[in-house]
Amino acid sequence: MYVVANRVPIAEGWQEAFEARFRARAGQVDKQPGFVRMEILRPDPESGAGVYIVLTHWQDKQAFENWVGSPDFRAAHQNPLPKEAFSGEGKLERHDVIIHSEVGH
Repeated sequence: MYVVANRVPIAEGWQEAFEARFRARAGQVDKQPGFVRMEILRPDPESGAGVYIVLTHWQDKQAFENWVGSPDFRAAHQNPLPKEAFSGEGKLERHDVIIHSEVGH
């Protein structure tokens, strides 16, 4: 399995707009070959961090790269939020899963 973590620092007051963008496209990425699951992690206010993490899980690296080259990816990333919605630079991290533990599996 291949996991991509996109760390997105969202400025105060822009959280709802950021979350709404994902809600509006809910289910779209699910249609991509090799897609496994997606999680949008909202920062815990007690942590003091304003960084959302968008995790996408793929069968393999090639499945992710195919999505990045797809028309659906371009549609998902058109009309981005304005620069003031972000409190810093985002960071994309890519990982191969080497150990997986889950209750019931």
